[in-house]
Amino acid sequence: MNKNLNVCVVDDDEIFQFTMNLSLTSISSVGKVRIFDDGLEAIDFMLDNINEQQELPDIIFLDINMPVMDGFQFMEEYIKIKPKVGKKITIYMVSSSVDPVDIEKAKLISDISDYIIKPIKQDQLKLLLENLDASNM
Repeated sequence: MNKNLNVCVVDDDEIFQFTMNLSLTSISSVGKVRIFDDGLEAIDFMLDNINEQQELPDIIFLDINMPVMDGFQFMEEYIKIKPKVGKKITIYMVSSSVDPVDIEKAKLISDISDYIIKPIKQDQLKLLLENLDASNM
């Protein structure tokens, strides 16, 4: 199992940030966890590190509703820069929204691997990371 997965959490909820950071850092395959309050911060980070693949995330947990740039706006920008990224990034849309419109919109974006309804349980996180690791072998 890969011991150095870079994980980004893009969410403006401080409690969710805290619990995700705690959960992720307790998983042995996770190397770095980066937290961003909105999509623009995350996109700016990716653009700043576009040529440094070891800094770019392997997995992103992306909220929908955030100030400045929401999750769907982030995806629009990500799709534009994706050809320059040079590595596979798995993106999970994570939201407390159970609105079928949000779920369907996320499913229509091929770069979103899945739509996860908050909260994410520790076992679910481990399984997602194990599956990610297995698919990259």
